[in-house]
Amino acid sequence: MTALAGMTDWQPLWQVPNAAAAVITADGVVETFGEQDRSFELASVTKLLSGYAVLAGIEEGALGLDDPAGPSDSTVRHLLAHTSGYGFESDSPAIARPGSKRIYSNRGIEELAGHFAKVTGIDFDTYLSEGVLDPLGLGATELYGSPAFAARSTVTDLAVFVRELLGPALLAPETLEAAISVQFPGLPGILPGLGRFNPLDWGLAFERNFGRPGHWAGTRVSQAGFGHFGAAGTFVWVDPEAGVGCVCLTDLAFGDWAKQAWPGVCDAVLQEYGPKP
Repeated sequence: MTALAGMTDWQPLWQVPNAAAAVITADGVVETFGEQDRSFELASVTKLLSGYAVLAGIEEGALGLDDPAGPSDSTVRHLLAHTSGYGFESDSPAIARPGSKRIYSNRGIEELAGHFAKVTGIDFDTYLSEGVLDPLGLGATELYGSPAFAARSTVTDLAVFVRELLGPALLAPETLEAAISVQFPGLPGILPGLGRFNPLDWGLAFERNFGRPGHWAGTRVSQAGFGHFGAAGTFVWVDPEAGVGCVCLTDLAFGDWAKQAWPGVCDAVLQEYGPKP
């Protein structure tokens, strides 16, 4: 029995057309399921790649975390941490004062990409490709629209990205450490599709809400975990305490099936590959 064996039930139980996954440690991929090179829509997992590109630009000095960006009194930090005040949709106006609420926002990421292009003079999709995808060798990953939710990729590519998150080489370790630190701690918020969390912890593009009752990744991922999921039925997480990460891509939209199916598989990954008592 392997950690990902439970995924064999997803098609008969929930009619998941296609699913693929991998478990990754610092040594590389240690277990796989499904077609590793099948291309899937990422939905909001796109935000992790886009955020990494912004972090690379910050490290290069092209922009700063506390530079003004977005609505009045908002900064790059606010936009990355979903505290700029923008609502969820791409055309949502600002509905709260920056830093006062955690409002998960596609528009915030899109405004950030536009700001990035303005200050660097480089189209965001070009910088994402040249600054992140190409150096990591993610040749099957493509941003074709919104930097918040419109990329396609494969488990093979995202496993490489997870290995980078476990031991960063493209970015300095201190840059990633800052990115996974909770920003504006203590803010409650609603995670679309899952409900209200208090607090709803977030870093710089990375969800930091792991290890809480009702979380999509189950009960064994530690509170040090970071990553995110997508409405296309996709997720990526890394647990630095366990030294393990997991990628799962499907082509069935997130819904009640995922709330039932994902936690057990994530728990099995940590049971098999996490620290032993």
